[in-house]
Amino acid sequence: MSAVPGSHLYSHNYSPPESECRSAGSFDVWSAFSKQPPKPDFIWPGFLSETVGALIAPGGAGKSFFALQAAMAVACRTSGGDILGLGPHKCGRVFYFAAEDPAPAVAQRVYAMGRHLPQHAKKSISENLTIELALGRRLDLTKEGQLGNLISQCLGARLVIFDTLSRIHSKDENNNGDMARVVGSLELVAAKTGAAVLYLHHVSKGSVQDGWSSSQQAARGASALIDNARWCGYIARMSEEESKRLSKKSGRLEKIGFEGRAAFLKFGVNKQNHDTKCTDRWFERIDGGVLVPADLVEGTSGRKGAWREQG
Repeated sequence: MSAVPGSHLYSHNYSPPESECRSAGSFDVWSAFSKQPPKPDFIWPGFLSETVGALIAPGGAGKSFFALQAAMAVACRTSGGDILGLGPHKCGRVFYFAAEDPAPAVAQRVYAMGRHLPQHAKKSISENLTIELALGRRLDLTKEGQLGNLISQCLGARLVIFDTLSRIHSKDENNNGDMARVVGSLELVAAKTGAAVLYLHHVSKGSVQDGWSSSQQAARGASALIDNARWCGYIARMSEEESKRLSKKSGRLEKIGFEGRAAFLKFGVNKQNHDTKCTDRWFERIDGGVLVPADLVEGTSGRKGAWREQG
């Protein structure tokens, strides 16, 4: 894994040659009628390469941990790198732009994740994952010079992640035109590099208070942010109601309860333009904040308060 200084992002002398634009030119309709198309190239189930996706969550809910662990899973060309159990279809180079946290915070996360990785996986990840420390660098992808140099840097990548969206532009987050332009810049990154582009974003305070942070309408700001993305995942904290009916399958089937619910997060997909399969999954925060799959079951109270698995 390498951390790149990032000063090259601010040169204004780059213009991508036509050969670098993977989506340039007209679509051949006639050939498409008779030529069998290749199977969709998904980064992980439902998230198509060369498209833009969003991961939304309340602040502090674990989206940065999830995204960095996902980056490691895609960057790892050997076994043992997929802590989340995300199931990437194939692996490749990953660029992660950490624009919200300083180097010590990123280092703590990587160290914590490394404790759950075999040595061969850590080596493979370090060779294929670049973490760009972009906090305070005023990265603005709506500026052609910065956008062009970022495209040059990420050519041939499998996945590019921006943590978070608000740190990579200077436009009005509540203006649909401005946000369409921001997503359009990310689409250009995807089209010219061949990578899938994932941006992290916060939900609005109102959606958290009303308990619907898992809805695609929960994203903070203009609707174009999610309308123009092709995939949208979310991370939500376990609700009090869910804590009353769920238990860990591997344990004594005791209800998680109000005190224990802070350790559990739900990942789901609320928008998926190129696939129909999507199943909510639970994760548990363990040492250092690392997320691991949690096998939870619904139960019902039996006689004398006994807790029994349903079904």
